[in-house]
Amino acid sequence: MNRHELKEPQCAGLQPVLPPQKPHSGHPNNDHRSMINGMGWLNRTGAPWRDLPERYGKWSSVASRFYRWQTAGVWQRILAALQQHADQQGQLNWAIQSVDGTVIRAHQHAAGAAHSSAEPEALGRSQGGFSSKVHVGADGTGKPLTFLLTAGQRHESVVFEALMQSAVKRPARGQPKRRPKRLVADKAYGKRRIRAYLRRHGIRSTIPHKVNEHRSGPFSRCVYCTRNLVERLINRLKQFRRVATRYQKRAANYLAMLSLAASTLGL
Repeated sequence: MNRHELKEPQCAGLQPVLPPQKPHSGHPNNDHRSMINGMGWLNRTGAPWRDLPERYGKWSSVASRFYRWQTAGVWQRILAALQQHADQQGQLNWAIQSVDGTVIRAHQHAAGAAHSSAEPEALGRSQGGFSSKVHVGADGTGKPLTFLLTAGQRHESVVFEALMQSAVKRPARGQPKRRPKRLVADKAYGKRRIRAYLRRHGIRSTIPHKVNEHRSGPFSRCVYCTRNLVERLINRLKQFRRVATRYQKRAANYLAMLSLAASTLGL
């Protein structure tokens, strides 16, 4: 067995959120475990679908299932289920949340989506060239809470409010947990609008003040050091080569690869 492939307990934990192994009609599906292992191998190596090793099955079958599950929202459900389980076990730290953004270089094959254009597919040009930007929210232990994808030239502050709407569903009655007690971010989020949003929602902030800001307040360097958690999360995600470089033409397909990588880290 490959060291990165799913083990029996991990597969058992995914069964409740996966489609049935045997559909109501037609031929039975190929084994989910081998298919997911093939998708994970592709995500880690960044290889083309046609180079998928034969031990995982036909490359066309693995690719077809990946895209079907993306359309059906399976990858988002898997990540949400892992987050819910971590929340029930008390493994999510809602006291502190960190946010950050990172530029993802886009391969030339990422261009040219049929019946679409660059902006809807979150493609643009930044100082790093043809690229997209991933906006990440992480809890106080460095676990992923939410992802957003924009064109590479978009500033981090543009999608801040949407990034803060991360919610983990809970089986018991009550509102999903959305608001941390404190937000830690770099100067890119040091906007008056963002500080006002945090005060309005009762969230303390540890964001460095810019030199052109008229008002200054207390700033804890010790708390600010915890921002390295979201940076380390981004580094772990970029160990998956299909995350570090965007090959997918469609933004939804790239987000599915990102969800697969985050779920793998969660398992």
